[in-house]
Amino acid sequence: MSCARAVDEKDSLAIDMTVPELGENVSVSGKPLQILGEYMVEGLVARLASSGHSIYKALKWQKPNGSEMISYQRELYAVCPYLKFGYVSANGAIAEAVRGEDMIHIIDFRISQGVQWISLIQALAARPGGPPTVRITCIDDSESAYVRGGGLEILGNTLSDIAREFGLPFEFHALDISVSEVEEGHLGVIPGEAVAVNFNLTLHQIPDESVSAANHRDRILRLVKQLSPKVVTIVEQELNTNTGPFTQRFAETLDYYTAIFESIDVERPREPKERTKMEQHCLARKIVNIVACEGAERVERHEVFSKWNARLTMAGFRPLPLGSRVKDNLRTLLHYYSSNYRLAERDGVIYLGWKNRALVVSSAWH
Repeated sequence: MSCARAVDEKDSLAIDMTVPELGENVSVSGKPLQILGEYMVEGLVARLASSGHSIYKALKWQKPNGSEMISYQRELYAVCPYLKFGYVSANGAIAEAVRGEDMIHIIDFRISQGVQWISLIQALAARPGGPPTVRITCIDDSESAYVRGGGLEILGNTLSDIAREFGLPFEFHALDISVSEVEEGHLGVIPGEAVAVNFNLTLHQIPDESVSAANHRDRILRLVKQLSPKVVTIVEQELNTNTGPFTQRFAETLDYYTAIFESIDVERPREPKERTKMEQHCLARKIVNIVACEGAERVERHEVFSKWNARLTMAGFRPLPLGSRVKDNLRTLLHYYSSNYRLAERDGVIYLGWKNRALVVSSAWH
């Protein structure tokens, strides 16, 4: 924190004293706080040295190729329940909201590798009375396309094959545009179909009023409300890195990611290089973005649930409490992980935390 204050105040003497001292006490193979410290220091050094896209050229590690990145993402998916928590809770809310509907249109604002939809396709295909017709419209992002080694055609073919295997009538539509460019006409909603909209770790990367007068974050929420969806599912990290002063943002990031790295430490030994690479490419780049970047270049702009609640209410949404089946499925999921993971429910919203620190929050709206 002393180093962060020195960087913020451009105190060159304090910087010259604290950066080398930190460098001697952090390590990518050390204790959780030492590992996190390595990446926080990287962010501070990058903040001092560069700005914008050039920041990442200052990092000690190079961007992996697509197949390597997939393996790192799979490792993170296996080690931590955070992504599974989001998929299980969102899919449960969607399945409940579209029960009895014959035409279902899922709009996914960041489909990534599409893993979330495999289990929902299976569940809908097994529905009593026969499967519904399902359409998925998805928006891609450059990072996911890079990892896949191409556009969304690969993912669309995979999901279509799975749907065919389970006897589910299925269509897949891809939008090769950024989320901030999406307009209602792009989404192709057909009268009579039940619309479900999914935001999984996506909304915090859409620029808001602090970045641009266009305020795409609130614009997209208003656009979605105009679709009259049966359900909107939102999964977000529970931290505030958006508009606060730099030192406050730094402290919040330090506290939040300390819990993340502690949870990884319980599941995986520190020595293997695979763990270090997974942490660097799946977590450290996000940390560096929060610490080093400003303006439009800072895309990791998280908000706590109370702020999302205010934005959604202002857009005309009402909360849709997550049901008992969703909660039961989440408890079952956590049986496979450390007892330090905790579920908490407040007003129909479910939080996943490590010990006493809330980390991810899942909610549904209509």
